[in-house]
Amino acid sequence: MPELPIIDVRSDTVTHPTRAMREAMLDAEVGDDVYGDDPTVQRLELLAAEVLGKEAALFVPTGNFGNQLALFTHCDRGDEVILGDDCHIVWHETGGAAVIAGVQLRTIESDNGVLRAEQVAKRLRVGSDIHWPKTGLICLENAHSNGRVIPLAAMAEVAALARRHHVPVHLDGARVFNAAVHLGCEVRDITQHADTVMCCLSKGLAAPVGSILAGPAEFIARARRNRKLLGGGMRQVGVLAAPGLLALTEMVARLPEDHARAQRLAERLAALPGLSVERSDVHINMVWFELAPEVDVARLMAALTAAGIKANPPEDGRMRLVTHWQIDDAALDRLIGAFAAALA
Repeated sequence: MPELPIIDVRSDTVTHPTRAMREAMLDAEVGDDVYGDDPTVQRLELLAAEVLGKEAALFVPTGNFGNQLALFTHCDRGDEVILGDDCHIVWHETGGAAVIAGVQLRTIESDNGVLRAEQVAKRLRVGSDIHWPKTGLICLENAHSNGRVIPLAAMAEVAALARRHHVPVHLDGARVFNAAVHLGCEVRDITQHADTVMCCLSKGLAAPVGSILAGPAEFIARARRNRKLLGGGMRQVGVLAAPGLLALTEMVARLPEDHARAQRLAERLAALPGLSVERSDVHINMVWFELAPEVDVARLMAALTAAGIKANPPEDGRMRLVTHWQIDDAALDRLIGAFAAALA
């Protein structure tokens, strides 16, 4: 009997490139991108800038790199960056802001990922007191790392506050296309509330490598120099930009399938004993749930592994499963069956 394929629901970063992406990589026209003459990268950057509603865009190796490059390019050393205490830049980028940009992070307790303008206003350093650090940047995140999508009205209020005080806004839009699907809007309806934006091509969009940093042309020119400084200048990188083009054209269009499967997954998990599913928080392709104290976590994880399922173990009693293009209906049934058997 053939071995069943592995089901990997740890993240949408685990996605393999599609067959079309692999073929595009093989056939990609390339040049030296440090010299600025890789035509495939040029096409990707032009398309990304148009889709994201910005003047220019830059292809970077990772989302982490893109966010840190944005901080490094926006800020002077010693500046403060205002952002949510639960955002990706604070929690999952290894303290890079202190090492690379030399800035300090002034965090705000968010409301499920939402930053309220009145709370941001309390932390702005307005004036010329020589004792104060300068507010160099405000960072927003949409979709948030907790899987929730931030309302456009909340973003607009922070953006208006920032513009009144001439403080730039950067959007960590790693999953901004997922956010647009949930909101039923164009991506540029979200990105209009930020001066710069980073989006990932290698999460639910399935490209094997790469993210985009987009913003004003003058900013991107400085970011290109800083990318080289940080070791991110790449050579015949058109082989990686080619699947990025397909990510922005073909793979964006199928994201609603991932969201629909996440909704079905949440509904079916909620019917199992020992799980408390946060169904109202299933905005995109993530399902979060809490495990009851009586659930044997070691037994659960061993059962999932035995069933050919890769999942991250719970942290502080909460567990996350993520759908993506390689999780079809059959995989969803297998996943639910494994949980049901382990919790019986």
